[in-house]
Formats: sequence, structure tokens, C-alpha cells
Amino acid sequence: MTPERIPIQVIECAKTFPDGTRALLPANLDIEAGEVLALLGPSGCGKTTLLRLIAGLETADAGSRILFASQDVTAQPAEKRGVGMVFQSYALFPQMTVEANIGYGLKIRGVPVAERRKIVGELIDLVRLSGLEKKRAPELSGGQRQRVALARAVAVRPRVLLLDEPLAALDAKLKESLRDELAELLRRLGITAVHVTHDQQEALAIADRLAVMHAGAIVQVGDGESLYRNPAHPFVAQFLGRVNRISRDAAQRDRGVVRIGGHDIECPDHLKPQQDLLIRPEDIQVGQPASDTAHARVLRRTFLGDRVQLQLGTEGQAPIMAELPGNTLFRVGETVGICIDPSRFLAAQEA
Repeated sequence: MTPERIPIQVIECAKTFPDGTRALLPANLDIEAGEVLALLGPSGCGKTTLLRLIAGLETADAGSRILFASQDVTAQPAEKRGVGMVFQSYALFPQMTVEANIGYGLKIRGVPVAERRKIVGELIDLVRLSGLEKKRAPELSGGQRQRVALARAVAVRPRVLLLDEPLAALDAKLKESLRDELAELLRRLGITAVHVTHDQQEALAIADRLAVMHAGAIVQVGDGESLYRNPAHPFVAQFLGRVNRISRDAAQRDRGVVRIGGHDIECPDHLKPQQDLLIRPEDIQVGQPASDTAHARVLRRTFLGDRVQLQLGTEGQAPIMAELPGNTLFRVGETVGICIDPSRFLAAQEA
């Protein structure tokens, strides 16, 4: 079963509710044909509203436009847009078998039995549910139910697949294993998909690109690594991963340095006006103290198996967190030297 691959364009799309609440500020977004794009952000940022606008479940403000493969669907009702949806509950029919759940949409559309069986059989093979055709939803694992929900959503050959927090209801360990499975399934399906989540690890693992949202606006769009390493906005830097905030006084700004642990580090030119800077824990190198390094005291050591987190106290700064390999031996109370590559500093305020 080969789905149609179409691009999606969101043009100046906004949503204001009757009480005047601006749920989504005018947004522009290009989603490539066959791409998995994650709408990522905290609760209330507008990501679900944007997903519902793409689905046709909400009416956009005047002047908004949504295009599926150059076709304007802005005024089309949801049932005419050709979208498939997967919800966090999966919404399977508990009394139905796997094959009946997958074929339900085809049945109500009047697809002949022979064709329906063919499509359902292809999808059962595609999502690796062979041998489970006669099982009912309560008899399936979380991962199997997820695969049934995906197969049911794509059985009717939607032009676009929309996923609304599909892993949110799962416990952390199950979620971690299923996100990799979901990523593989979406690649095999090859359909244009939009995936809403507030979980950054989930978005990084599943999506080709991420659209990070904040306060009703799309802040930055890009692949996960680019957004993590080169955030264009302080919110992106702080939302994706962990960061330490390094404060600077007026004297440091005048001299173009960052002072940590009694040591001056040259500040990159584009960050010199910044009052504060951000640095990720893994970008702090920790070793034996030396004359050419900043000095810090280990306040807390947390062993996490493959890595160790050190909370470090430094002169003139709030405690900072460093993340190091699991075989790091520094202990609480020791004095250590820390080095930071200036190119790893990130902006803490908007330019």
C-alpha cells in the first residue's frame, strides 16, 4: 500500500476564540511531502490548535490559508480533507478484532469486502501484526494497540496523518520503547505526518523536523540537531535539553569576557551585549585544577549509569551542572578545574 505523498502549506494561519483568546498567532509553515514534522512546545503554546486547524476541526481566522498539495482546503470540512488521526487514547473499538478495527473506516465507506480484506491484510503485514488479526484491543499490548490505531488511520488512504500526543498516556519506560517503534512505522508508511507532543525526546526521536512553539507562535523550525546546537531564540535553547545560566555584570560586558570561578573566558562577539549566557551541561569540561582553568567545588554528584552529573559551585555564579561520562571519579568536596569552549555559549536574551 503506497500512500499519496503531499506537501502542506500553512499561510498566515491564526485562531482567535470567541472570548478573544489568541490561541494561535499568524503562523507560516511548509511541510514537505512524506515528511514527519513535530509540533513541539509546552501546554498552551498553540500546537494542538494548529493541528486541529490542519485537520479542519477548528475554523481559522479570516485571512488564514491551508494548502494540501496546492489545493486550498481552508474552508473544507474535516471529512473532505482526507486526514487520518491518531489520538493518545488510540480510540480503538474494544469489542472488535484487530482486522475489524483496521477495516472499520473502509467498511463505513462501502468498500467491497474483497478489496477491504486486501487492504487490511497489506496493513497488518506492514505494521507487523500478523497472527494477531483475531485479537481484540484489550488483549493487545500498548505497542500493538498503537500499531492498530496507525493502520486504521491510514487504511482509508488519507492524504495527511495527524498524531495528537500519541504516547502521552504511557509510562516512561514503555514510551521510550514505543517512540522508536513509532518512528520506524511512520518511515515505512511514508505518509506526510504532523505529530503534536510536549516531549522533546519524543520529538527528536520521531520527527524529521521540529517546529518549536511558544505563546501561540512558531519560534523556530529545523532538524533536531540544528535546533539543539544553533537555537535562534533563547526559548528554543532552554526548552530543548538542559542549560545553565551564567550571569555577567557590566564590567564583564565592557571587557567582553565571561567570568567563572576566578577565570575570564573570552565572550564571542555576537554575545558580548548579553547580560546572561547559557551553556549546556555536556559542554562543560571538568578536570584537575590548573592555573589556566576556572576553579569549582563539587557540591553534588549524581551517578546515572552511563553518565555522571556534577553540581559545581563557582565564585560569583549560581551552582552550575556538568554532565560527564559514567566513569568520572570526582567526588563531593573536591576542587576541580573547568573549561568551556566559548563557541558553545548560547544567548539567554532575545537579540
